Amino acid sequence: MRARRKERPLTVHHLNQLLLVCSLVLLVAVAAVRISSRSGLPSLLLYLGIGVAMGQDGIGDVHFDNAELTQVIGYAALVVILAEGGLGTKWKEVRPALPAAAVLSTIGVAVSVGVTAAGAHYLVGLDWRPALIIGAVVSSTDAAAVFSVLRKVPLPSRITGVLEAESGFNDAPVVILVVAFSTAGPVDDWYVLLGTIALELAIGAAIGIAVGWLGAYGLRHVALPASGLYPIAVMAIAVAAYAAGAMAHGSGFLAVYLASMVLGNARLPHWPATRGFAEGLGWLAQIGMFVLLGLLVTPHELLDDTWHAIVIGLVLTMVARPLEVVLSLVPFRMPWQEKALLSWAGLRGAVPIILATIPMVNGVEDSQRIFNIVFVLVVVYTLVQGPTLPWLAKLLRIGGSSEAADLGIESAPLERLRGHLLSVAIPEASRMHGVEVAELRLPQGAAVTLIVREGESFVPLPTTVLRRGDELLVVATDPVRDAAEKRLRAVGHGGKLASWLGTDGEKHQS
Repeated sequence: MRARRKERPLTVHHLNQLLLVCSLVLLVAVAAVRISSRSGLPSLLLYLGIGVAMGQDGIGDVHFDNAELTQVIGYAALVVILAEGGLGTKWKEVRPALPAAAVLSTIGVAVSVGVTAAGAHYLVGLDWRPALIIGAVVSSTDAAAVFSVLRKVPLPSRITGVLEAESGFNDAPVVILVVAFSTAGPVDDWYVLLGTIALELAIGAAIGIAVGWLGAYGLRHVALPASGLYPIAVMAIAVAAYAAGAMAHGSGFLAVYLASMVLGNARLPHWPATRGFAEGLGWLAQIGMFVLLGLLVTPHELLDDTWHAIVIGLVLTMVARPLEVVLSLVPFRMPWQEKALLSWAGLRGAVPIILATIPMVNGVEDSQRIFNIVFVLVVVYTLVQGPTLPWLAKLLRIGGSSEAADLGIESAPLERLRGHLLSVAIPEASRMHGVEVAELRLPQGAAVTLIVREGESFVPLPTTVLRRGDELLVVATDPVRDAAEKRLRAVGHGGKLASWLGTDGEKHQS
């Protein structure tokens, strides 16, 4: 009889070894970010490669097959990624795109699922249940992939708004469909699924907006004892929105995205620091999620399903996604060039791979094959679509507008003085360059008290001319704080002609 191996207790030495390995993985992943930015390759491929290299058939030979743990960690990482994306979404850009994004995330998803599932059934020979699961899984555009690519590709705000909102919205209906198709027994009728999706989206949207508004109100009216607490509080509110939405049987993913969007457009104190903190957490979540997904895969098992994944990916990319975009955007006036770019920009990333763990956890037949097909599909088509997106935008003559860069304004509440200290950074593309201090015409109760230029600080005169790279310290009383910030942003967008512009720097409509 084989003797049972005695378990060794975890010691401080083991913990030190674990910390060292984790630190090395993070350092390699951070270096991969630099390689990704220079080569144009999506960073997720490099992170997946790190996980594969560490796992089975790799140099690390780490055997990891816990799909349930991967799903839990993946959901947590997705919450952080959606929160970071929502905090960076500008309401004025995404507002006109909300109707189109909503249709793409509902009707468009249904079209994509049906067409992709039909291709998987008739061309690859899969049974209808695994075909429907694959169709639902790959119909979700990935928030992390979309946000990271859009930061590098200058596109018009109407296109980025649609892509960002779609990637934030379509996770919710896709998760419902994948869970429904992965449940044992017959699949619910289509009208039952439709009602469930509508109800969960409504609950998630209501809770997300409510939590975001209450959180923004509290942060703007309560002075925390340390500036470093504001970023933590913002992320805590975003995560609370997800938890509240999920516990209310709504869409937690939609709740966290909308709550973060409300917070991101609420002019919160210490906003640049909060934004930087959220971006760091987002990168950490992406790195951890992709490396873990790379560990879960067994490379030698992928070969048998490679061609099946390529065929299904062709159906998705060349048929399902374009048809989804064309049918969904019929009510909206949009040039064919923009529709073509939207069709190609439906990037897939870690979200489909995470969703592919749901049938594995539920014990669906052929679930390992489903996971392998989704993994290969995501890797191959991300490698094709991501680097070619800037080239396609140039070919279609679609580029970003030459708008003035927005000011970086950080607000620190002065509780005892009942005021605020605004730190204003003038970027290179700001039209505030060349404007005199007096021409700012700040409301009574606000004044520029100090300017930092090239490392030296001085008290400005009314005739002092502002320059690119300057940092201003503006003191404003509570009643005029919002008006002062709006005025600064208007001048940043309109320069000396800001009197002819609205408070957000946009031209008045005649």
